[in-house]
Amino acid sequence: MVPPRNVVKIAVQMRDAIPQLIQLDQAKPLAAVLKEVCDAWSLPHSERYALQFADGHRRYITENNRTEIKNGSILCLSTAPDLEAERLLRGLQSESCEGRREALQHLVLLAPDMTFTREVISRDGLQRLGSIIEDGDDLGEVLALALRAFLELMEHGVVSWETLSIPFVRKVVCYVNMNLMDASVQPLALGLLESVTLSSPALGQLVKSEVPLDRLLVHLQVMNQQLQTKAMALLTALLQGSSAAERKHMLDYLWQRNLRQFIYKNIIHSAVPLGDEMAHHLYVLQALTLGLLEPRMRTPLDPYSQEQREQLQALRQAAFEPEGESLGTGLSADRRRSLCAREFRKLGFSNSNPAQDLERVPPGLLALDNMLYFSRHAPSAYSRFVLENSSREDKHECPFARSSIQLTVLLCELLHVGEPCSETAQDFSPMFFGQDQSFHELFCVSIQLLNKTWKEMRATQEDFDKVTQVVREQLARTLALKPSSLELFRTKVNALTYGEVLRLRQTERLHQEGTLAPPILELREKLKPELMGLIRQQRLLRLCEGTLFRKISSRRRQDKLWFCCLSPNHKVLQYGDVEEGVGPPAPESLPEQLPVADIRALLTGKDCPHVREKGSGKQNKDVCELAFSVSYDHGEEEAYLNFVAPSKREFHLWTDGLSALLGSPMGSEQTRLDLEQLLTMETKLRLLELENVPIPEQPPPVPPPPTNFNFCYDCSITEP
Repeated sequence: MVPPRNVVKIAVQMRDAIPQLIQLDQAKPLAAVLKEVCDAWSLPHSERYALQFADGHRRYITENNRTEIKNGSILCLSTAPDLEAERLLRGLQSESCEGRREALQHLVLLAPDMTFTREVISRDGLQRLGSIIEDGDDLGEVLALALRAFLELMEHGVVSWETLSIPFVRKVVCYVNMNLMDASVQPLALGLLESVTLSSPALGQLVKSEVPLDRLLVHLQVMNQQLQTKAMALLTALLQGSSAAERKHMLDYLWQRNLRQFIYKNIIHSAVPLGDEMAHHLYVLQALTLGLLEPRMRTPLDPYSQEQREQLQALRQAAFEPEGESLGTGLSADRRRSLCAREFRKLGFSNSNPAQDLERVPPGLLALDNMLYFSRHAPSAYSRFVLENSSREDKHECPFARSSIQLTVLLCELLHVGEPCSETAQDFSPMFFGQDQSFHELFCVSIQLLNKTWKEMRATQEDFDKVTQVVREQLARTLALKPSSLELFRTKVNALTYGEVLRLRQTERLHQEGTLAPPILELREKLKPELMGLIRQQRLLRLCEGTLFRKISSRRRQDKLWFCCLSPNHKVLQYGDVEEGVGPPAPESLPEQLPVADIRALLTGKDCPHVREKGSGKQNKDVCELAFSVSYDHGEEEAYLNFVAPSKREFHLWTDGLSALLGSPMGSEQTRLDLEQLLTMETKLRLLELENVPIPEQPPPVPPPPTNFNFCYDCSITEP
């Protein structure tokens, strides 16, 4: 006989007792279920007990999450969360260090559970932990456990970080600033200060004033990856919470203290692989540094500024006036102005008054800065560029100034200058940390590349936009390779000639495009169902392999991971938390399960509940693009399992796989590309025998019937 749908078969275990196999009626109050379980073991006072999941973080079972209990779940009977919280908090006041340490260890284990956390907080648990941290009687394991427990409890968002007291924050700062400190304490103290800085502007200012930049540099130079990561996290948090002027002052000081060189040599090129969190913080540091260029990019040239007029004249003189000679000696003022205007035209300005060209924002004054840097740091290349083009025919000359202005805009777009930092991106360029003035140095390489490409294309003034498009593609393709140094970038980008770009375009076009002849289109349509089935099979296999997802909170970027996969029979989603640096767990070890039959719908982007909670700021755009959720039956209510994919490809694979499970069409961009690639390959295989045979656009016409059918042979007539 099939049991009712709201009845599940589970096991309940207790220490030193024989486990019970029971049928749990989900419609029965949880207190009544506990009473029956306790009675079976002859335990009085059932209100003193609670049920926990035996696997994972041993979460307490409440009326809100009891629907997560599935057939075959293993539960354990334990002390009720209020009594357990009371017991552990009494243990924190133990006179023996061993008693406090044991209580803190259990507190850390149970802190991820929201039910337990509320009980601890309601009994002033945070204040008791804060007292241990402020007193600092034990600077070893007890302090580390107290900091870890405090962080775990605060992560639930029940209490705001802004409620922390100034003496408490100062004490944590002291642990960061101490020279002789336990290696496990300082990363936790740095992590706590990072959360404080990101969540409370007032306390963030206190942290910035109390933690010297030199101290963070000391932590970064310790060969401890966890300590380096947390120090870098606090450094980027302090930079993000500073004003533009303060940020510039801080970054200038850090560069003077050789932070860039240390990052390049000892972090990026370390023997230990770079972690995801450190890669994110390096991306943030790169974005904030490039963000210092934004004011110049947004400021147009002021024609009444004496300094800016002198800079323009210096640019002209570096190209056309030999050292020690002045313009038009002995010429009248009108003649000098006319000669000066003509030379500015030769420099490539569209107007005789160059100020009009530089009024465009972006790039504003940043384009002038780039041109001046090129003329001063590569004078021979600058003179050769200008003089070589000024001696060409008018229609074939490459305008230096116009090219520099457009190239500056292009570099700002490729490097995302002035855009807000992403919360999850890790797309930093190692080359950025390889030398000072990386943006200007990149411009010097790029402007010479543009001149080289101009000559390869034999371009004229009318081809200017076409040349800049090719240069953009050359730069984008090379930056995507993440060259480790400027010299390597120069080598790779110069090897990517115009002819090579055309070849790559043609290859990609052949991969993406098929012939449009009706017979081929008809063949493709017949092949689509079979190939879509192949794609569906691949997506489901990918879901069975599983993926590590990163947890994202509304306050800061998390370093916690969780793993999710589809069972081999495609009936259950299995998931659970995993530790950083640990490989994907075995599916059978995952504590949580979600039957596919309970899933109602798949949500993506702004429709996801965890995206709506984070708001609609620009910084959340990348999270929105990678977010998806599945809604499922949670008792009488609708619940959600929320994801943030590690990449766009994983987002497409998972949304496709979940759509296939739900019987919905797979409509992602990745499916379209995969289908197109498979169709192209299969079509080419089918047409191998027709190679070099032209396929007509229309089928050949059927000839008209003959005027008579006398040519037919009558088989009934026998020959003599």
